[in-house]
Amino acid sequence: MLATVISSAVKGIDGYIVKVEIDIASGLPSFSIVGLPDKSVQESKNRVTAAIRNSGFDFPIKRITVNLAPAGIKKEGSAFDLPIAVGILVATEQLKPDKLKDYLLIGELSLDGSVRIVKGVLPIVLSAKEKNFEGVVLPFDNRYEAGVVEGIKVIPIKTLKEVVEFLNGEIDILPWTLNLQELFDKLSDYDIDFLEVKGQQFAKRSLEVAASGGHNVLMIGPPGCGKTMLARRLSTILPELTVEEAIETTKIHSVAGFVSLLSALIVIRPFRSPHHSVSDAALIGGGNNLHPGEVSLAHNGVLFMDELPEFHRDVLEALRQPLEEHTISIARASGNVHFPSSFMLVAAMNPCPCGFYGDPNRECSCTPYVIHKYISKISGPLLDRIDIQIEIPSVKFTELMEQDRGETSEVIRKRVNSARKIQKERFREYKNIHNNAQMRSKHIKKFCQIDEQSKTLLKNAVEKLGLSARAYDKILKVSRTIADMEGHENIISPDIAEAIQYRSLDRIGL
Repeated sequence: MLATVISSAVKGIDGYIVKVEIDIASGLPSFSIVGLPDKSVQESKNRVTAAIRNSGFDFPIKRITVNLAPAGIKKEGSAFDLPIAVGILVATEQLKPDKLKDYLLIGELSLDGSVRIVKGVLPIVLSAKEKNFEGVVLPFDNRYEAGVVEGIKVIPIKTLKEVVEFLNGEIDILPWTLNLQELFDKLSDYDIDFLEVKGQQFAKRSLEVAASGGHNVLMIGPPGCGKTMLARRLSTILPELTVEEAIETTKIHSVAGFVSLLSALIVIRPFRSPHHSVSDAALIGGGNNLHPGEVSLAHNGVLFMDELPEFHRDVLEALRQPLEEHTISIARASGNVHFPSSFMLVAAMNPCPCGFYGDPNRECSCTPYVIHKYISKISGPLLDRIDIQIEIPSVKFTELMEQDRGETSEVIRKRVNSARKIQKERFREYKNIHNNAQMRSKHIKKFCQIDEQSKTLLKNAVEKLGLSARAYDKILKVSRTIADMEGHENIISPDIAEAIQYRSLDRIGL
């Protein structure tokens, strides 16, 4: 007998429908799965066999063939266990097929018949909704993640026997529902705050400018000056995630298997900090199963790269595409996928290998050649994509002891939101531009016009401070952001003067 059960899989961060076709025929007992299954799918034969028997059902001693259609796409993961088992029970007339056309089924089976959590549930449920399915039958522990999607029934189940009883109409299972607003309110608090940063007023202002315009940042300073502490708090002053951004971010983390049981929706901006030994595949994404990398996991948030010159050259060069296009395309023999990767890059580095060049309290042991070689590990094309470069000094003892705690992240975030609102209105007619950092040459020419006094100031900076030609556009973009923060309709000379301070590496001639 032939049976068909609808399931789903994930390609990139989007779900697609998979028809699980089961044919049971007379002949020597066998169990084969076709349709480009990977090793984990092939192993489902043993899990399904044991789960059916240990759940009290009869397993057919016949020739069983399972086809996963479309057969031209490689299938991976253990989520096909449940639809395969249900299909076998339908084909052996132990389960009624009436409800199957209305529900999509996913889930991994334990040997005792219990249903385990699987990855990629959010994009699968979104796909089921788009295809107008009535509901999705899925593991009980995936209910929070699936409940994020409104307009479709989420049926959480714990065992194979419970699935059979539900599809046979013997029991009713209430669809799981989730209040998104309550979830936002519950999970939207950060456990860190800019209030905790002592001193470093210049660095705080720089990061506020970066957050206001979406600019990438490079911080240069000795060990212990607070670069990592500042970087971790940047996400706390960025605008709050919208529901659409939260769902898109959660889809990426769901595919990667990083969504926890209770925090089903990522409602705060992600912060990712890969070690400098990270491979290009781990950073960009890929591998045998084409999984998202750190640049995609940081989507809508912050990617922090500490000790930037210590990263492998190939890894740093691989950043150029996502920084420019805000998406990453991965092509392998097994297929092509696209992952979104719109993030703010925050990088940190020491001024020299020993870390104390320019520090008034510690003596540097590096020669000028060694210092230049160290800084030159960062290529010009990568620096082209970093608008703000700042030097951060060591924190003074008096600053550590001061009682003035400064501003909270919430206060700073309100100012950032105001600046972003101005930019949103400015670029409302442009599809792929949302902030000042994303402006190209034609947009800079239109929105960053300056008066004669500002032109003179910028000309003197280029000539006397040794600023590079590529710094010109960066200064104008940052100046536009500063003007937005200060409420200036046009860029004025103080905006230019402040932006010039944010080009540290250009001033030393790199």
